[in-house]
Amino acid sequence: MYTSFFGLNEPPFSITPDPRYLFMSERHGEALAHLVYGVTESGGFMQLTGEVGTGKTTLVRTLLQDRLPDNTDVAVVLNPQLSAIEFLATICEELGIGEDVDKASSKALIDRLNQHLLEAHSDGRRTVLVVDEAQNLQRDVLEQVRLLTNLETSKQKLLQIILIGQPELRELLARNDLRQLAQRITGRYHLKPLSRDETAKYVEHRLRVAGALGEVFDGGAKREIFRLTEGVPRLINVIADRALLGSYSKESRRVTRTLVRRAAAEVSGSAYQPPLLRYATPILLSAGALLVAVGAWSIVTMQRGNPEPAVPVPAAESKVAVTPELVAVDEPVEISLDEQLILAGDLTGFEPALADLFTLWGLEYGGGGCNEAAGLGYECVSQRGSWTSLRQLDRPAILTLVDSRGDRHSALLTAINGQRADLSIGGVSVSHGIDHISSLWFGQYLLMWRPASADATSLGPGVRGPAVLWLRQSLAAIDERYAAAPADSDVYDEGLASRVRDFQRDRRLTVDGYAGRQTQIIINTLLAPDSVPTLTTPRLASD
Repeated sequence: MYTSFFGLNEPPFSITPDPRYLFMSERHGEALAHLVYGVTESGGFMQLTGEVGTGKTTLVRTLLQDRLPDNTDVAVVLNPQLSAIEFLATICEELGIGEDVDKASSKALIDRLNQHLLEAHSDGRRTVLVVDEAQNLQRDVLEQVRLLTNLETSKQKLLQIILIGQPELRELLARNDLRQLAQRITGRYHLKPLSRDETAKYVEHRLRVAGALGEVFDGGAKREIFRLTEGVPRLINVIADRALLGSYSKESRRVTRTLVRRAAAEVSGSAYQPPLLRYATPILLSAGALLVAVGAWSIVTMQRGNPEPAVPVPAAESKVAVTPELVAVDEPVEISLDEQLILAGDLTGFEPALADLFTLWGLEYGGGGCNEAAGLGYECVSQRGSWTSLRQLDRPAILTLVDSRGDRHSALLTAINGQRADLSIGGVSVSHGIDHISSLWFGQYLLMWRPASADATSLGPGVRGPAVLWLRQSLAAIDERYAAAPADSDVYDEGLASRVRDFQRDRRLTVDGYAGRQTQIIINTLLAPDSVPTLTTPRLASD
């Protein structure tokens, strides 16, 4: 209905497990790698679990359609609510065997299956059994699964088994009477929902596969989808599909936060309540309760002959608990980062944040932007990343934050202390939890560094010059394991490339043997003098 309106080739949020729409998040990539390992390695008995709607079945479809070796035969059991005999018969039917076997005899079925597996093995073929919804397997069927793992030669298993199920499968296999089966599982992976950033990318990915050429869901809508679904792909699909329909009915080509909320209300069957009314109702109720309490307090004090009326503390300043005996005032309520950004909106532009960053570097900002930094021998690097990459680079960075109204702000990240981080907002230092900041940050940041040469290009095999000599000597200074001979060479040879790969591997960077900006910045940070600002040991400009 709405596809042509949005310029789509097909509905992008169908809940059918189409491998074309598989979004390869970090978790889904690892899960698929585990499945591929279970198929390609001998003796693999794999277990994949995840909450309802996290994409387990889509992963299985992707495995079966795109990732299986050509020499693999697969038996898939999609309905495991079977008896042990029916389970064996289903496996034989999937493999195309057992037409002439007594299907009422488990021994006959197992003998025929064993014969087929031996023949397949002699022909150089692998046989894989995939059991979906495995949390529904009965006790006697699980015992039969265990016995199937006994089908083997002297060197390897003849049947590789992959159990796919909900979290209850882990609880089931943890039972003491099933420990023999659990001990044979060589690989386990639990698929978790998408993160906030992955949810936004998931929405965009499915739209692109369906043919979208531009942005359909605005930033607020994608954040609201994550808040409502907690990153579960199936719920994302249901709400996003209904939101597209709602946007089409209003002839709006941009899906907003409000439309997403309306869609979620329709899906859940509850009436949509505007945000203002939703928040105003408990506030009004609380205010009414406070007035009643204050009135009761006044009556009590008058009855005791106390002429002094009680003065209530404004609710905006503190939390008030009123009893007939006392008024208790708690600590002031901490203002949220979202509120701080909105209040300081005139001071959260990029230029003030860049001026703060210059100050941390001991530089005076003249208003020339990053061109001014380049003239002083520094370089601005703007990119997307995560808290992990920020910790690796260990440099103050300007974060691009988006408040609840959809407005963008620039705030300078000055320090990371465990699960909290310090920000400079318009020159004022504040501290918030990393999770709290993450709700407003979508990975965009800018940092400054001082490259070894004026031309901060990626260094790789065949390059020569002072920057290569700096790289060689810097790696050796960090750790003698990274020293590449000859020490005074300015040529990027294979020996240096090998040491760079070692460094990248140890730092969990992309291992390609090229010293790009990220690799160079981390090397620069590790060797930085005390005058260079970092996140782990923040320095004030006055120091």
